[in-house]
Amino acid sequence: MTILITGGCGFIGTNFISKWLEQKSELLINYDNLTYSANFKYASTTIDPKKYIFIKGNILDTKKFETILLKYLPNKIINFAAETHVDNSIIGPNKFIQTNINGTLNLINVIKKHLENKNINQKSFKFIQISTDEVFGSLAEQDKSFDEESPYRPNNPYSASKASADLLIRSYQKTYGFPAIITHCTNNYGKYQNREKLIPKTIFNAIKKKNIPIYGSGKNIRDWIHVDDNCEAILGIIENGKVGEIYNVGARNEIQNIEVVKYICDHLDRVIPMKNDNSYNNFIKKGFERPGHDYRYSINPNKLEKQIRWKAKINFKSSLKEIVSWYINYFKKKLN
Repeated sequence: MTILITGGCGFIGTNFISKWLEQKSELLINYDNLTYSANFKYASTTIDPKKYIFIKGNILDTKKFETILLKYLPNKIINFAAETHVDNSIIGPNKFIQTNINGTLNLINVIKKHLENKNINQKSFKFIQISTDEVFGSLAEQDKSFDEESPYRPNNPYSASKASADLLIRSYQKTYGFPAIITHCTNNYGKYQNREKLIPKTIFNAIKKKNIPIYGSGKNIRDWIHVDDNCEAILGIIENGKVGEIYNVGARNEIQNIEVVKYICDHLDRVIPMKNDNSYNNFIKKGFERPGHDYRYSINPNKLEKQIRWKAKINFKSSLKEIVSWYINYFKKKLN
């Protein structure tokens, strides 16, 4: 088996590569455009070329992607490539349309042509689209969790662009028999996440003694899942996921944003205390607003748990302590 991933230098992609190299011997090709949010851990060819190859490229570059498919004949392709930050999508939605919709369309068109190659095992081929729970919109506190049949109700340009990509893939499944699987995962946390996201931003601003901005009252609820748990789910779907299916990936770990931020600040008070018993909690500033800000995300992972026999295993609070320590060291190196 040869696996090709797009966007492998992003947050989830980087962690997926680490897990793949730990567990698998098959060749992984990482095709990434190295945008502003890329992590450079795997942006090289210094690893054993029998196990890993990095290729810089854009998912909109049809000829280059065609050439790579023809050369390596991958039978598993995972699309991690995406613009993901909601705030950026509100400021400039065009880039999200270009990458998340047009880029996905280009990928599936090239792959559709690739599947005509007689050297490809049609029965084992899978294209896995890494989507998001944000396509479903927002829940009230009393609402049931999203499942695979929940209607799409995106509330910002980012989630709308991901929903559009999902619908394109669905149409190709129904019209052409395109062998795709879609995953919807809730909020990931872990190593190598871009500083614009809530957890690393909180840690960075706190240690820099800068304001930690909180949207609204901070009572918005997210279902947090460790990125390693998500990567294990993806590995399970590669092995046992059924073509044509959608799988929701959640951890049943709903927490208010303000609770997450306060937990980080409390932990920082213990591990790198400030002078005069000051608390990092004092840097928290509420009241910032985000247009189209979803109140609650909650994913029902029953289908994935039953069909793939996967379940989120990593405890949020204990693992978050490790993640905070990792980011403290990571940011120190970046700032020095």
